[in-house]
Amino acid sequence: MELIPRIRVENVLFGYTEKPVLKEVSLDIFPGEIVILLGPNGSGKSTLLKSMVGLLRPKEGTVSLNGKNVAHIGSKALAREIAYVPQIHKNSFPYQVIDVVLMGRIPHKPFFFRYTREDIRIAEKVLQRLSIEHLAARSYTDISGGERQLTLIARALTQEARTFIMDEPATGLDYGNQLRLLEQIVALSKEGYTFVTSTHAPEHALWIADRVIMIKGGSILADGDADEVVNSRNLDRLYKTKVDVVNVNDSFRVCIPGALQGGPLKNEPGVDGREAVGSNQ
Repeated sequence: MELIPRIRVENVLFGYTEKPVLKEVSLDIFPGEIVILLGPNGSGKSTLLKSMVGLLRPKEGTVSLNGKNVAHIGSKALAREIAYVPQIHKNSFPYQVIDVVLMGRIPHKPFFFRYTREDIRIAEKVLQRLSIEHLAARSYTDISGGERQLTLIARALTQEARTFIMDEPATGLDYGNQLRLLEQIVALSKEGYTFVTSTHAPEHALWIADRVIMIKGGSILADGDADEVVNSRNLDRLYKTKVDVVNVNDSFRVCIPGALQGGPLKNEPGVDGREAVGSNQ
């Protein structure tokens, strides 16, 4: 039996001006997958993600969800299926964090509504799952950028959609919260949730992704199993810099920039022969 794609992108062409940002991009996303997009700034990653959630309409081609054109799905119905976590979010209204998270329940509500005890229970449970329940009464405008990002992820979970589209969700998170976020993505994937997320950290793709899609100049450079796609040759083609992908303990893979092969940059001699700032004298 053929597996039906959760999301299908077919020959999508998009441009903010006459110059295309996406050039006849086609791909399928299947239920339960963790798909990570890699690419340099301006490659079209964010545009592709916004097209998947209906925020942008392709000039040519189609994006479909469960076989239905996203352009023909109402916003509330679409929000019950797909949760979108943007790269940057600024809010001028000092809502409490719990109120921002509760907004994820709106797609399940009629025009006039009040939050129920069940809505509040769902929101509080999600805050606990992400270990940010201590922020519940804090003003969203007063917390750090990383805490805001975790709040938006909590809102997406409260939405109870089965597909997450996340634009660089680890941006602004400290190392510990980055790892906790990756753990949550893996745990939710095992429960059948689908993830499409972009990142500038190839290591994240190596650690959690089922598939990696590399995008450059609006076109797909590579698409396949993470262990096969994330390699030194493709990273060089993508970022124009030397990166070695090495195995640790036969099962764990990490990226080591070529410039660091001889040791930390701060210990390298300066171009004029003097020791770099911060080196041992």
